[in-house]
Amino acid sequence: MPLDPQIANILKFLANSGAPSIASGTVEQARAGFRAGTVGVRNVATLAQVRSVADITVPGAAGDLAARVYRPDIDGPVPTMVFFHGGGFVIGDIETHDDQARLICRDGEMVVVSVDYRLAPEHPFPAGYEDCLSATRWAADNISDLGGDARRLLVGGDSAGGNLAANVALAFRGEGPAIAAQFLIYPGLDLREDSDYPSRVENAEGYFLTAEDMLWFRDQYLPAGHDLSRPGHSPMMSTDLTGLPPAVIGVGEFDPLRDEDLAYGKALADAGVEVVVRLYDGLIHGFFGFTQLSAAAADATADMIAALKTMLAVESATS
Repeated sequence: MPLDPQIANILKFLANSGAPSIASGTVEQARAGFRAGTVGVRNVATLAQVRSVADITVPGAAGDLAARVYRPDIDGPVPTMVFFHGGGFVIGDIETHDDQARLICRDGEMVVVSVDYRLAPEHPFPAGYEDCLSATRWAADNISDLGGDARRLLVGGDSAGGNLAANVALAFRGEGPAIAAQFLIYPGLDLREDSDYPSRVENAEGYFLTAEDMLWFRDQYLPAGHDLSRPGHSPMMSTDLTGLPPAVIGVGEFDPLRDEDLAYGKALADAGVEVVVRLYDGLIHGFFGFTQLSAAAADATADMIAALKTMLAVESATS
């Protein structure tokens, strides 16, 4: 399928903006650029409306973390998602992903706890991962004050946040707290540089996230000489995926992460895990953040959330 025309216009604008690529600048420039392209252009009037938004702190692995709780305009016990923002483990925060968290809260009819985990390179792996484990344990311990339904605690995230969510689901399998589902939005699931995925070559340039950017993010996150067999960073390296919670995985056709996401979905299914995999024609990495600029991105985002709602409803009815 051809690139979505509205997405093509976004890419053309970015290419003509003169802004340096992420990999060619400093960490500070990357963070500032990402914030300018998200928070800086946000139209408050178009934000998804939810019942309430509250900034809180939650315990991380080495101290308190900022977090934001979104509550839907619905009464009674609802699911709770612990959400981890994307940004290559280096950029992004709860503010840059306010739009995404609001959409999940409103359309998914669930409480969303968005977590400001520690970022690399100041805090390389496993700092952010351990923060996400701690925040999810806190949500499980406080579920009665959050969504109120202990059977429906979820983890979710986009890109690097999807990696973190998948790793949290792996870590808690068997030992708890019980995770009802994982919501993986174009997650980065294999951090090995030599991984053999055609999409990393086909979509290496010109589609928002580049192969060069991916290596730059990886080098900030993983310390030199890191043992790649260590769990917690590449779910695709897991030799046993049995017993994991159901998953919704969505990825765009022109995303360099496309093939590892499809491969993970197949691996989950082969392991007997319920999984819904959506490949969205014409879309790129980051489409979940382009809903105000692309009708196709808005449709894909709504479709992913609807798939998650259906999955939760079925799981609740059979439990």
